[in-house]
Amino acid sequence: MARGKSGSAPAGSHLSSARYRLLLVTASSPEIRRVRRARVLDFQQITMPYLAAFVPASWEVIHIDEAVRPVDVALRVDLVGITFHSPSAFHAYDLATQFRRRGIPVALGGPHVTLVPDEAQQYADVIFVGEAEVHWPRFLADFETGRHERRYSGCVPPTLEGVPMARKELFHRRDHTAGRLFATRGCAYACDFCAPAVMYEGMVRKRPVEAVAAEYASFPGKVIIFWDENLASDREYAKALIRAIAPHNKWWSSQASIQAGHDPEFLEWAARSGCKQLFIGLESVSQASMNEVRKGFNRVEEYAQVIHRVHSYGIAVQAGIVFGFDHDTEATFHQTLEFLEAAGVQNATFNILTPYPGTRLFQRLEAEGRILTRDWSRYNGREDVVFRPRRMSPETLLEGYRWANRQFYSLQSTFRRLSRSPVGMWWTLPLNLAYTLALRYGELVTPLQLERTGAAEKPGGPRRAERRQEHTSDALRVPEPVDPFHRAG
Repeated sequence: MARGKSGSAPAGSHLSSARYRLLLVTASSPEIRRVRRARVLDFQQITMPYLAAFVPASWEVIHIDEAVRPVDVALRVDLVGITFHSPSAFHAYDLATQFRRRGIPVALGGPHVTLVPDEAQQYADVIFVGEAEVHWPRFLADFETGRHERRYSGCVPPTLEGVPMARKELFHRRDHTAGRLFATRGCAYACDFCAPAVMYEGMVRKRPVEAVAAEYASFPGKVIIFWDENLASDREYAKALIRAIAPHNKWWSSQASIQAGHDPEFLEWAARSGCKQLFIGLESVSQASMNEVRKGFNRVEEYAQVIHRVHSYGIAVQAGIVFGFDHDTEATFHQTLEFLEAAGVQNATFNILTPYPGTRLFQRLEAEGRILTRDWSRYNGREDVVFRPRRMSPETLLEGYRWANRQFYSLQSTFRRLSRSPVGMWWTLPLNLAYTLALRYGELVTPLQLERTGAAEKPGGPRRAERRQEHTSDALRVPEPVDPFHRAG
């Protein structure tokens, strides 16, 4: 691995007084940015500002978040680190290739690298498999000596004791929040479709309460997001944490399992401490579907009661819904919408079931011959179906998903839902209306069928197209659907 400090100044050498110049990239491909264009809230990813806190003070750190601005591959840096999810994998590989052609070493990490490390290794000087708290500082020290490994991975998950606060100046998105942080990492459950279940192997780690509370208090604004898979995985820890942050008089939101809704003490303290919304992964209104993917602890018959209890504490609910399980039929779309309206759910995030590589779901569908493509750019959960559903066609699944999204954020559904539960009406109504407009605008400018072959005419396009061909069979392409699920009234 070439280093910018040895010999004559290569392309990667910097001109500042810092010892090394490091570029950190939160990668987001043009395709996934188009898919996400209808998102009103697109929260800042925290990985790179967090890892930057481990970098020695003698280094200069630049962070480019591609959701905000593109990467300039002509930047003069000594080292590049890129983190990415599966839909941006080929794009990240293209970036890595362009920097490496200039003699600038590249390190790759993130969920996709952890799930398919051998693939990622082909496009990097070094990769990080799993969590980086221990290996990232070690790599930087190795890099300075010119002797580093090709792959850093560990069998024992790192402790979260003593980890630093993220570098706030490296957060670049205007996401309507004042701060983002994490208190816990991992999830105790092992749902078949969940990538974190593979990445963290069912282990949950927790930062010290006082450290989280201190970082929470350090944000100057009002609205805070916890980036946790399940903040309430250890409810005694969660209660201690929310008691500690309550005096700071901020508003916060996080993801939690449905079990949190069974705990009145947790909900009471959450409300007192400023919790305005919980994202709860309901996933499906079919118990058979939940059992099928090893998420049977979600008891469908308890959903309405849990949502009502959360609402009774003045906390809004954002439901996570997935379409495409083996027990789903065409009727599932209507049944889901009817339930969400009857329960007065304030917001919902709909996804198409996506078997991310490395998950048990991917392994099962691959063994059954039902994976349609390995073009990771289509593993976006919004615009493409990448497997063959059991009880409907791929086209029907895609049409049903889009219908549910439009109907949920229609004016009629918004009125029905918010009139049943007016929790947080002052902000949930504007948010719903913003999604209504965003979805309408998105449908006008973003057709269902993206002509991805056009990418070959752009800089870097031929390389991307060639690399995809190595990984993909014929990908699903379907025409713009009409609304087959429309019902009068």
